[in-house]
Amino acid sequence: MAFWSSTSAFTSKVPRKILFMFTLSLSVTYLFYSLMSCYNSLRFPVQESYAEQGRLVTEETTVALRDKLSSSSTSRGYTAGDALYKTATVQTGYVAVPTAEREGEGEGDHVGSDRKDTEWVGTAIAPTEVAAAGGQNAVLEREHQESSTTDEELSRRGNSTPEYGEKKLPQAIIIGVKKGGTRALLEALRVHPDVRAVGVEPHFFDRNYEKGLDWYRDLMPSTLEGQITMEKTPSYFVTSSAPKRIHSMAKDTKLIIVVRNPVTRAISDYTQTLSKRPEIPTFEVLAFKNRTLGLIDASWSALRIGIYALHLESWMQYFPLSQIHFVSGERLIVDPAGEMAKVQDFLGLKRIVTDKHFYFNKTKGFPCLKKPEDSSAPRCLGKSKGRTHPKIDPDVIRRLHKFYKPFNMMFYQMTGQNFEWEQEEKQ
Repeated sequence: MAFWSSTSAFTSKVPRKILFMFTLSLSVTYLFYSLMSCYNSLRFPVQESYAEQGRLVTEETTVALRDKLSSSSTSRGYTAGDALYKTATVQTGYVAVPTAEREGEGEGDHVGSDRKDTEWVGTAIAPTEVAAAGGQNAVLEREHQESSTTDEELSRRGNSTPEYGEKKLPQAIIIGVKKGGTRALLEALRVHPDVRAVGVEPHFFDRNYEKGLDWYRDLMPSTLEGQITMEKTPSYFVTSSAPKRIHSMAKDTKLIIVVRNPVTRAISDYTQTLSKRPEIPTFEVLAFKNRTLGLIDASWSALRIGIYALHLESWMQYFPLSQIHFVSGERLIVDPAGEMAKVQDFLGLKRIVTDKHFYFNKTKGFPCLKKPEDSSAPRCLGKSKGRTHPKIDPDVIRRLHKFYKPFNMMFYQMTGQNFEWEQEEKQ
């Protein structure tokens, strides 16, 4: 009773307005901390590896993006200030798909790999990276990483030209995408007498940057006046720090990106991993968080790499489109000479690599280089290329096409090119 009496006496002396404001302040503070607690519990942790977790994206969440795309400008379809693409996150109204620091690795030999089966080898004419949602994701994403090789091995395998001329930093780099056809493009370019390229993937701008430019330059083959130095590391395209680092090296560097239908690319990515780890779950299991509800797991790198517009935004902050050339992975197969003509024009080279350099290997399903005059065998990609894809449920293919469509439309607008991937869906 004494307590209530004292309380009553206190409140009678305090003005009602002050008491009301004090109570309101406590309520707002409590609400604020409650909301912060909910926000933190819903956030996805940012990981150091390229297996960074993304938000789940459903087919329904692409509606908002599609509406914005239909009303955006088609002159370039994209500006740095476009509300649809701010910073490095694609906003879809309800969810966001964050960019990964390192989505995946390249297709051929690299610093950290001693594989030889992806090199062009003499052969007779004859015949994907995955991560499950949750616990499976972290384990299987590590499949992208390979065992290290020494710097001596890299130097020995990377420099195949005689020791004359001068070693220079690359003036042009094939920066992506994984399983897009980068190895085929590089080997075709190496036929040109004015192109000198390191055969392995240096991974300088994503894994070995701390070794410095002198280390990087030493990996390059020697070149003469008028020759171009090149390298290719497909994981650069999905590495958020790579654009700034390459720009710091040389702001006039020319960039080449080989892209293909993101659905086909994801299946090819999965097929590559399946060949190494047959025990992994099926593509259908890994592609969906909840297939019944249509929850696509965009945190799986095999799918996230194919959101090209998301990754391209980072590069356009440092490089104009005039310094970026896009190669169609599909046309590189059906018309390699035509694609090579455009690449040679972009690099300022004489059109020397033409249709006379290619033949189509029906068993592998892609073009090979015709044998040089001093060789007894044609040059074709090794056994790791042209693998037969596993049969995927058509309904899953349809859902993925629907998922990628708005992102593809944005990519077309950003690049000013229509790659016609939607035509494949109709077929």
